[in-house]
Amino acid sequence: MVYGKLYLIPNNLGNLSTNFSIESQISVIENIDHFIFENEKPGRALIKNILPSKEQSKLEVYTLNKHSLKEEKNNLLKPCLNGINMGLISDAGCPAIADPGSEIVKKAHSLGIRVVPFVGPSSIFMALMSSGMNGQSFKFNGYLPINKNERKSIIKKLEKNSITTTQIFMETPYRNNKLFSELLKILNSSTKLCVACDITHKSEYIKTKSINDWKKRIPDLNKRPTIFLIESD
Repeated sequence: MVYGKLYLIPNNLGNLSTNFSIESQISVIENIDHFIFENEKPGRALIKNILPSKEQSKLEVYTLNKHSLKEEKNNLLKPCLNGINMGLISDAGCPAIADPGSEIVKKAHSLGIRVVPFVGPSSIFMALMSSGMNGQSFKFNGYLPINKNERKSIIKKLEKNSITTTQIFMETPYRNNKLFSELLKILNSSTKLCVACDITHKSEYIKTKSINDWKKRIPDLNKRPTIFLIESD
């Protein structure tokens, strides 16, 4: 039995007018009917956007997110084991980068299924590219702790480490302003902070300033997808 392939297909970062897809990706989507989505609505929206002629009613759809049960995860790759190609599409950006898709990619490798990645937008890497910070050495830290004291300790540790390695992190959008306010209080005045917000949207906002300069003009980041990066001297 020849196994099907698992294609990793990036999604837009919320701006459907930004069509990053190339012909090879369109061709793959055109010939696949089995898809694993983080959530169904944004996955179907991507397919409709780049290949409107594809009949959505014929798609076999599976979901992989924080609500998925272990038994469901174990069965997601059955079509591949039966020789059928599948596509993995996250809600936004690249599958498996700060995304639950990494779990199914790991499973595919353990089963001997070929994994084929396609190029696409990643808010993490686009933020780093546009920050002017160290792109030779960087670390993505995900979400910071919610506990106030623990968060303060982590921020100070990240600042110390950012002398040699750019530190990247994010927050739930409705808590962005609170985190930003804490960064201004905790970080040294000369530390550089990049705020990369609404990447690829018309409201895109990307600025790198010292903490001292940020205090002069504070942006409203409430409910706007944002990546934070810090670098200290």
